[in-house]
Amino acid sequence: MAEPAGPGAAGGGHAGNGQAAVGGVRTTAPLDVTTWSCPVPLRDSPTVQMGHGGGGQMSGELVEHLFRPAFGAVGELTDSAVLEVGDARVAFSTDSFVVRPLFFPGGSIGDLAVNGTVNDLAMSGAWPLALSTAFIVEEGMAVADLGRVATALGAAARAAEVPLVTGDTKVVDAGHGDQVFVNTAGVGLVRPGVDVRPGRARPGDVVIVSGDIGRHGVAVLSCREGLEFGTAVESDTAPLHRLVAAMLDAVPAAAAGAGGAVHTLRDPTRGGVAAALNEIARTAGVGVELVERQLPVPAAVADACSLLGLDPLYVANEGLLVALVPPEHAEEVLAAMVARPEAAGARVVGVVVDRHPGMVVARTGLGGTRVVDLPAGEQLPRIC
Repeated sequence: MAEPAGPGAAGGGHAGNGQAAVGGVRTTAPLDVTTWSCPVPLRDSPTVQMGHGGGGQMSGELVEHLFRPAFGAVGELTDSAVLEVGDARVAFSTDSFVVRPLFFPGGSIGDLAVNGTVNDLAMSGAWPLALSTAFIVEEGMAVADLGRVATALGAAARAAEVPLVTGDTKVVDAGHGDQVFVNTAGVGLVRPGVDVRPGRARPGDVVIVSGDIGRHGVAVLSCREGLEFGTAVESDTAPLHRLVAAMLDAVPAAAAGAGGAVHTLRDPTRGGVAAALNEIARTAGVGVELVERQLPVPAAVADACSLLGLDPLYVANEGLLVALVPPEHAEEVLAAMVARPEAAGARVVGVVVDRHPGMVVARTGLGGTRVVDLPAGEQLPRIC
């Protein structure tokens, strides 16, 4: 298998000898996996299970068959809603954080609460304007620990330059919480002419990840379970709105065309990169083909996943984004990404195709292909 030839070579299309260029790496094509099947057990349960919050198939079923009908919700499911307010488009998002432990290598529940909501807004192409926060505190929690969480949350908001403008506090009885749960909501402005959403994914789009995969999930797991993997793994939690702004600035509006040069953005939190790409593929009715050896998995994360029987593609991230960009603009967008500290390790990892719509597959280092399905439940409980 050839070495990558840069983003300009990642356009889908066919190369000689019956091969296709994916992220500059030549892979066998065409690949017909539409007849493959893998039976999934029925998940008929009268009670809510932990897997319903894991970002996989069980989460999707809960949203599709319970919440959406109850709310009368229609349209694409995105990281934040984009509302028309006069001549402006306003992005609005809310998220709740229940991670355990509250403090872990590289961050805390306070950092996650700010960065997670900032990033949800950014994934719609919005610049965050303001945040709210609500604390649900368990009776008996040490005030010193609550102070550490609040201090971390405030520091993260200042670092992101997004003000906290309102909030709320509730206390629940001892035994009816887990020290503290935090909710944040945020609003932001979507720049004119930008349309970033899963439904804009198109065959030929290049798939780019902004950095290392799986660090957050492994960091939380190692801290919670007291595991050591030889090398310390720290969470990647970070705000990504400045990175997204640089990506949107990379291609002039006149050259980018309607909607802008970035078609789709997702931050692969619960369910990891696999869940994010599956949701995009199913929403847009396209296929995604990854090149496994191109995936930036740190050695410590790979070792931990090997030891625990996990796939890094399903492990959560909190400072990573996945971008789908048309091939004619991939070089400019990737250059803008690697110039930012949040994405110095950005790279092309695959391509969007018109084959096997709704499915994600990966070309292995041995030349085989495997299906990267949406996870059923969750591998790592309580990671955000």
